[in-house]
Order: sequence, then structure tokens, then C-alpha cells
Amino acid sequence: MQWTTLFTLALAAPSSALVRFHCSQLVTERLDPLVQPGEVPSTHVHQIVGGNAFNATMDPKMDMPGESTCTSCQFSDDFSNYWTAVLYFRAQNGSYKRVPQLGNNQFRTANGGLTVYYMQDAIYDQQQLSKVTAFQPGFRMFIGDVNARSLEEAARFRQLTYTCLDTFVTRSPETIAFPNRKCKEGIMTSLRFPTCWDGKNLDSPNHMDHMSYPETGTFESGGPCPATHPVRTAQVMFEVVWDTKPFNDLEWPADGSNPFVWSFGDATGYANHADYVFGWKDDSLQQILDYPCHFMTNCSESGAKMQSVEAMNKCTQQVMVEEDIDSWLPALPGGYQAEYAHPSM
Repeated sequence: MQWTTLFTLALAAPSSALVRFHCSQLVTERLDPLVQPGEVPSTHVHQIVGGNAFNATMDPKMDMPGESTCTSCQFSDDFSNYWTAVLYFRAQNGSYKRVPQLGNNQFRTANGGLTVYYMQDAIYDQQQLSKVTAFQPGFRMFIGDVNARSLEEAARFRQLTYTCLDTFVTRSPETIAFPNRKCKEGIMTSLRFPTCWDGKNLDSPNHMDHMSYPETGTFESGGPCPATHPVRTAQVMFEVVWDTKPFNDLEWPADGSNPFVWSFGDATGYANHADYVFGWKDDSLQQILDYPCHFMTNCSESGAKMQSVEAMNKCTQQVMVEEDIDSWLPALPGGYQAEYAHPSM
């Protein structure tokens, strides 16, 4: 499918949008309509935010704004769905306990969830001068490798990181593996998607091949998009703050190794990953990206509609998969156990 934006992109004026907003928790359960559509339950637990039309299949032709009655995101025209796996603590006796999420920074009163960015240039570049194209209805993408258990396997996803929060506003250093020490204010995961689209496909079999990093480096390099993926999009980035504080007083491994594990068994941290399904109403995202909206300043002047944290928190969804994911469990939901490396390594 071709889009007129491919031909008008060069004629558009530069803008300066760096959009940052929060989405409260919609639902936490074993569903994954991108990687395992129609499977109820999916293999592992995810935490999902966004429009309440979220379901087990998410047909690409579905009208997400039309089928949603609310969104847990601050922009009330954003009915997209954003999700990640869930973090668990593994006790010395082998049992597991889910780690809850916290609202990020000024969204401390939010019901968990995650913070979303749409960036036109690197986050540290206040100018944000690059012109970017908003995604189209039916667009979706995935980033990461659920099977990665080594630095070498994780290396091609250079923008999936962890920050050990010594304070709630700590943002460095970032690591690719789990932090190996107790973090005073929790652990933040940052997940950055590629920024070059092929301009034709709204999805691909692995949910990644229709997107690419720039020709040189990553998004932060400002490198040009490759000829195979000529359309520059905003970089979608998630920040998730995991409340690991309650587990700091529990017994950790004697060798100082990390006691946290993803809901699919990865105890290395290298398999960090995220999913995105676009669902903004009409051209509301493009309007925001074309306006000098920095974080939330001036965003309403673009015509964007925003809602309060209280309204975000009210948008929740009844779980489809009835199971215990919150007690101390002998195994992770789905039967997983912590895996520190592939058996062949």
C-alpha cells in the first residue's frame, strides 16, 4: 500500500514536536494479539495500556478508535495499544512474585502503566527539526528478541535498556542486562523502536522487517533512512518504572546476582521487548507531530484533546484470562522457570 505522504514529505515544513505522555494500566494478563493472535491464553503475562478495544486477535482492519469507549492514555484521541512483558521477583525458595509498575515522574498518581514518547530527533536535541510521518491505521510493530540470553544476541537491539533508579529521576547509566545491585527507587526499562518505514507494509511476518534503523548508527545518530525504508517516522519509546523497592529487604542471591526475571523466564534481561499497535483517531497524531509541542507544553494548541490522570485511571478492562498472576507462585504463569542462559551456552 502506497501513501501520499511518501511524495509530500519533502515539501512539508519542519516542526518541533517531542511528545511525552503517560498511559495508566488497562489490563495485565496473558494475551499477545501481535505475536500470538487468537491464543487465549498466550504463553506469558503482559501489561497493556491504551484503548479498551484491546482483544486477543486485534484484526488489522478493526477500527480501534471506533470500537473503544475509553483510553488509559493522556491524549484522549490515542486508542493505540502499547505493551511489554511483566517483571517478577524470584525468591531463594524458587517462588515468584509480580513486580508492580509505578506512574512515572509527574504521573505518580497514575495506576501503573508506562510513559510514551513520540520523538522527531534525539531526546536531548531540543530543536526537534526533522519532519516525520505519523503511522497509518493497521500499523503495528515489535522490537526485541524473546529468546536472547546473551549480550551478543541482544546487540542488534541497541536501544532496549535498564536504568537502576538511585533517585526517581535518575536516567543514567543505561545497561542492556538487568542491574546487578539493589536499586533504591526501582528499575526503569526504556524501549526504543526503529524510525525508518518501508512506506508500503503496515506489518511484516516478524513484525520488524517493515521497519529499520537509519543507515548509520541508531535514531540518535541522525543518519539517513536506507533506500529500502525511506520514510522517516517518529521514534516511539516506552519508559516503564518497576517498583522493585519492596523486594530490596528480601533475601537476594548470595553471589549478588539479579533476582528479577521476565514473565517468560528470562533472568538475564537481554530479552527485553515491546509491542505497538497504532490506533490514533483520524490524523490527530500527525497534527501533534506538526506542531511545536514539547512534552505536554503547547500540545493543546494543536487541537489535541487531553484527559486527567483520574480519567486515565478509570479506563480499565476485565481480564479474559482468569488466573492468579499476583500471589507467590511456584512457577511463572504459563509454567516458565527462570533461565539464565541457553542450555548450550
